[in-house]
Amino acid sequence: MTAATYLLGGTSILGWHLAQLPLPGLTVFCNRFANAARCNGWRRVNLDEAGDVRQMFEGPLPSTVICCASVCDVDKCEADPDWARRINVDGIRLLLEHLPPTTRLVYCSSDHVFSGDSGPYNEQSTPDPISVYGKTRVAAEALVLAARPDALVVRAGPGIGDSFDGRSGHLDWLRHRQRQGVCMTVVADEYRSAVWAPALAARTAALAQSDRRGIRHVAAKAVSRPDLAMHLNRIYGIGAAFTVESRAARSVPHIGAVELQSVHRDALAAPLPSVLDTKIPESTLAP
Repeated sequence: MTAATYLLGGTSILGWHLAQLPLPGLTVFCNRFANAARCNGWRRVNLDEAGDVRQMFEGPLPSTVICCASVCDVDKCEADPDWARRINVDGIRLLLEHLPPTTRLVYCSSDHVFSGDSGPYNEQSTPDPISVYGKTRVAAEALVLAARPDALVVRAGPGIGDSFDGRSGHLDWLRHRQRQGVCMTVVADEYRSAVWAPALAARTAALAQSDRRGIRHVAAKAVSRPDLAMHLNRIYGIGAAFTVESRAARSVPHIGAVELQSVHRDALAAPLPSVLDTKIPESTLAP
């Protein structure tokens, strides 16, 4: 088997930034509904369709699969739990059924596996999700680790940076709302380990190419969503209007203070700098 990397979920924030890196023999996949011009040249696969997943592994086999594919809209997952489970859980089950036995799997999970009521959290903390989305992530992690003990699960907070379509993620959402003249709402008591997306992608790629297995956190200091929004508004000159409300006022479950830490002490466990403490990466300078 030659060194080759399949990247699933290239339209996600993390996937988009991983796709910019020189990963060995990289092939990027997105779902069949993605139609952005920046997806040109990518292969299409719907992970909830057995035929698509089976065809993905016909021909030369990859040495590594990095899976960033998921539906992560918390509100939509709450509104349609069956849809969320079909993509986020059943899709991973199909992937595992067809994954070649010699292929390394790196599953990119989320800090939503925790409630935010009893942090900070390290890899030994017990997941306690409060949303449908978080529960699908916990279920997918369990499937991966049960089927592939040598697999790697990477948990991270928000990656801040440009997106494939200019409308995904916290930064582009601020930009989009400002252009539309629409006020957005951020949760006052939500704290997360937000890092720049290029740094998150570089750490994920390094972990994927290492011999690490089990669960790994991308650690960083937690910041509040209002502080993050104000910081991005200021350094980019966006000027987006936003209001603030509490978790309790939201119509769907929202995580609280989820600061990711690590029990490991090697270089790939070192905390990444917070977005609030570092300069803007070049790849996030697009207007």
